[in-house]
Amino acid sequence: MVEQLTGGEMARIECSNCHSKRNWKDGLRKTNFGNIQRFICRDCGSRFSEKSYKDSLPTDSSQLCAINEEAKKLDTATEINTVAGEEKQLNADTEGSIAQYLAYLEKEGHVQETRYPYLIKRLARLGANLKDPESVKQVIAKQKIKNGTKIQYVYAYDNFAKMLKISWQIPHYSQEETLPFVPEEKEVDQLIAFCRSKRMTTFLQTLKETFADPSEALRIKWIDITANIVTINYPVKGHLAGQIQVSNKLIAMLNSLPKNSERVFPTSYSVISNNYIRMRKRCAEVHKNPRLLSVELRSFRHLGGSMIAHYTNGNVLTVKKLLRHKRVENTMKYIQMIHFDDKDFEVATATTPEEVRQLGISGWVKYDEMTLNGVQMHFYKKPKRFSNL
Repeated sequence: MVEQLTGGEMARIECSNCHSKRNWKDGLRKTNFGNIQRFICRDCGSRFSEKSYKDSLPTDSSQLCAINEEAKKLDTATEINTVAGEEKQLNADTEGSIAQYLAYLEKEGHVQETRYPYLIKRLARLGANLKDPESVKQVIAKQKIKNGTKIQYVYAYDNFAKMLKISWQIPHYSQEETLPFVPEEKEVDQLIAFCRSKRMTTFLQTLKETFADPSEALRIKWIDITANIVTINYPVKGHLAGQIQVSNKLIAMLNSLPKNSERVFPTSYSVISNNYIRMRKRCAEVHKNPRLLSVELRSFRHLGGSMIAHYTNGNVLTVKKLLRHKRVENTMKYIQMIHFDDKDFEVATATTPEEVRQLGISGWVKYDEMTLNGVQMHFYKKPKRFSNL
């Protein structure tokens, strides 16, 4: 038994997700039956408790009966939809269908990180009858979400219907054409520096330097890393496989991670996403910057794409190649975001060859030069969005 403390102390207890023993105490979880020690893994970033809820239940039979009776009442109450959007508990038949769905997706070659099972479970909790396509269509239509998310629900249920051999008329939603939110480079670096988990820090740095989709980065294997080259062998839909050269800093960070799995980041998308959201919220509070709350995991790729578009003067083929797009239409979104006003630039000057070299390495672009008092002055500029100073 590990001594219960408020947090911050190292506790050599095995992580339930990645089995690392580099874990720290992360406060206490208060329950009706006492406090339970919580931990955070410094390798994968996941949080877990010292013992489960069931272990903390009292052993007295009379108390257990009372608890079970209350639980039954709560289950009955949650199974009834009283207001729009209230979620239902899943019955055994639905749970069985979802388990069957997982096996079906694996047989059909879908990646393990697919969100389809989650979306199907979500539909069931929202009250959809999974064996009635019209009920499913009605629930999807009522959701106050983007059409892009509704399309994901449609794709998920389409595979579910194929598994059960249910014929249905697929509803059609048009994808909204919106420009992605592009954070400033200093904001991305703030999030990376704020991480307490080595694995999360490395994951975010990987997103920044490879311009990879989060799901693609999670699928990187150790054999995909050679010297300073990272290979993206498992692209998401709409992307191509490819290679990208990364910094020595990232390679050192990757090599410092434990190699106890075939994958560099042996965790699921939901785990790393939830941990990132919690970390992002704390970072936004510390830095008093609400913009950080809008920086999603895909925003790292959006920043990279806009930087490439700027430094290549909108060269569509180069941007398309580095972002590994299949369709040039996706690339054009980044070309549209490279227009800056004068107030959006940082300005620097250089008078020696070494200063010129350093500014060039840091991504500054020369825009003018002149001679003042016999000294050759070189003027450089760089968008504030891409400056981490």
